[in-house]
Amino acid sequence: MKIVNQYNHNEERIDLENNLKNITSNKELLNRICSIRCMSFNIRVDTIADIANPWKNRKDIVAKMIRFHRADIVGLQEALVNQLRDLSKSLSEYGWIGAGRDDGAEKGEFNPIFYLKDRFELIRYGTFWLSQNSNMPGTKGWDAMYRRIVTWGGFKDILTGKEFLFFNTHFDNFGRMAKLQSAYLLLGKIMDIAHDKPVIVTGDFNCTRDSETYKVLTGKIQSRQNLEPLRDTLYESEKGHYGPNITFHDYKAIYFYKIINRLKSIGKPLSKVELDLGIDFIFVKNTVKVVNHGILSDTCNGKYPSDHMPVFADLIL
Repeated sequence: MKIVNQYNHNEERIDLENNLKNITSNKELLNRICSIRCMSFNIRVDTIADIANPWKNRKDIVAKMIRFHRADIVGLQEALVNQLRDLSKSLSEYGWIGAGRDDGAEKGEFNPIFYLKDRFELIRYGTFWLSQNSNMPGTKGWDAMYRRIVTWGGFKDILTGKEFLFFNTHFDNFGRMAKLQSAYLLLGKIMDIAHDKPVIVTGDFNCTRDSETYKVLTGKIQSRQNLEPLRDTLYESEKGHYGPNITFHDYKAIYFYKIINRLKSIGKPLSKVELDLGIDFIFVKNTVKVVNHGILSDTCNGKYPSDHMPVFADLIL
């Protein structure tokens, strides 16, 4: 009986080895297994001003959207502490890190990072302010209208053993100088914190791809401080782009699409409307490869989960 069992175990081991060889020799399959699905999602702050689209009607859609699209790690923007509690309850398989921008604790909007607890090990984390006093909680920088922060985490991918840094931010919507200086500060902080490790950056940058801020972030404008630029996952994607080009739509996406399609019909391949409404990005740095990139225009019974569409990218460290 023992001999039979030993024989069966050997057969199982050989089958497993053959399966592993098949997986490792199949680039497409290996990419699916080892890639990290990353999402950047401005979920729209919970405010009484949203009479037609209150958070109580959107919270389940947001949670289900994250789970349905199998996001491994997500950078959220505009999340208040009550919204985080709602999402944590619905998405129990995720852990999260973050701090309120007003006091470094629970006051004000968070830029939290949600991550699958069985996929990633959190190694270290922190938050800094986009201001001249970046380590002082609650500070507001330059000509910004609001306090702005970056939350970051160092993670280990349990599946591959690789470590990486994840940064999530929300630039100011008003101050030109604040956005520009925030770009310089972010690039410098990434160099100080991440060094040569793989880097993922998500956020609502409140700027377009033809803006000065975006050009600083991506190295199209030479940095006076010799800062290392980021790479836009849209242009790095091996399989191109899926979905619309806009991210911000203010719950009026159908109206915007009509304008865009009208402009295209008269011979404009990429309208100014699209450029002005694409303000959410996923960037990478160092050894990160980009397999897929998309913007998700999902609705539920005709309702959008937010006034922004989430951006996603499949990445390999």
